[in-house]
Amino acid sequence: MKRIVEFRKLLGVEKTTSLNEMKKVYRNFMKEFHPDKFHDNPEALKEAEEKSKRIIEGYHFLVSISPETAENNKESYLESINNSIIVDFQYKGQVLKIDFSDGNTYEYFGVSQDVYKKLCQSDSQARFARRKICTVFTYRAVTQTVTA
Repeated sequence: MKRIVEFRKLLGVEKTTSLNEMKKVYRNFMKEFHPDKFHDNPEALKEAEEKSKRIIEGYHFLVSISPETAENNKESYLESINNSIIVDFQYKGQVLKIDFSDGNTYEYFGVSQDVYKKLCQSDSQARFARRKICTVFTYRAVTQTVTA
């Protein structure tokens, strides 16, 4: 959750900002901080490179967790969580990463340690994840299989 708040603050966007609005904000920042504008000043060039990298990272991250992105990938997501086996999962700092047998991996943000412990202790981790994690927490695809 800290990353989400940090990137929203960096770009000056809200949770409800649409992808089109976010793209406009991103483009405006890149026009302002693009390293090509600072060839004459090495110090400003280095600062612009760092700032633009952070803006690019933030933009791509926020796009990956946006409700519009989730809606566009809903069919594939539901296929993974409903029909695939959980192969592995890792938990670090309120971020739960789940690998599914179909090759898809998703990160879930804001997962409490209590929820993670219950997942570990559950008789059916897949059922618990579907009911208490996959449909509750903000998520993003980390890796996604390509369907032809």
